[in-house]
Amino acid sequence: MTGTGDGDGGPASAAAKPRTVPTELAALAMGVTQATIRKWASRGKLTRHGGPRRAEYDLDELFALARRSETE
Repeated sequence: MTGTGDGDGGPASAAAKPRTVPTELAALAMGVTQATIRKWASRGKLTRHGGPRRAEYDLDELFALARRSETE
């Protein structure tokens, strides 16, 4: 089976839109301040999504960062 979008790693899953949350929820999820989320984005630890007036962050990327932080 190829590209069905069911998590098989095919083209449909590679092009899937990231699940994003606003800065406030990203900070709550990570247990840090909103300023820390913005700092991480400016330093390249997180990818900033959204428009110029509304930053959003990918949940999967936040979870991966949390997992990396636990092992350090």
